[in-house]
Amino acid sequence: MNRGVLANLRVLCPPRRLTHGEALRVAEIQAARLLALSGITEGPVPDAVITDVPKVMVKRISPWPVSGCTDWAKGSWVIVINGAEPPLRQRFTLAHEFKHIIDYRFIDVAYPPSMGMSSRQRAESTCDYFAGCLLVPRPWLKRAWGNGLQDLPKLAQHFGVSQAAIQTRLLQTGLIQRPARCSDVGRGWRFLRLPSLVDKDTSTLLEQTDAMAL
Repeated sequence: MNRGVLANLRVLCPPRRLTHGEALRVAEIQAARLLALSGITEGPVPDAVITDVPKVMVKRISPWPVSGCTDWAKGSWVIVINGAEPPLRQRFTLAHEFKHIIDYRFIDVAYPPSMGMSSRQRAESTCDYFAGCLLVPRPWLKRAWGNGLQDLPKLAQHFGVSQAAIQTRLLQTGLIQRPARCSDVGRGWRFLRLPSLVDKDTSTLLEQTDAMAL
């Protein structure tokens, strides 16, 4: 491709207001496109998928008052990460902040207040979703789950993320679900075996989102 990495990712976002569902779908496809451009096919996803992007610099500072922040300075994007936080948290923060860079040109349009969330809350939520999709891609997680890797700590280790991040991705992909609030199921999480989800071809989502971005 002749476009730069950021241009290839930004072209996937329609220049208009996005519903919450559309924003999440675009974020997932952008994450998949970044992995494809980088040639990454299995986890853990290396930080280099972001740190090697032209005009993106990463600095780790400790102490630092927040998990991360991003700014444009002297012709480059600078992502500052709190170096005192756990390494797995820093990985998630890096991916989260990179999505802010992707969204820079659309931030005032793409995320109007919706579903009781402000524009800023929607942007932050979408960045979190992008980070989860990048570090724990849906097809990879379903493949690992379908191959019998269903222990939470081992899954987290396999993808190089926290157990909380894996739990969130399992919920988002439908591989587990919360127990009904008034059911007899004890407190905690209910794990479901869903062969149809594991085997489902995810190319349809890619095609739909690519078409939406044109």
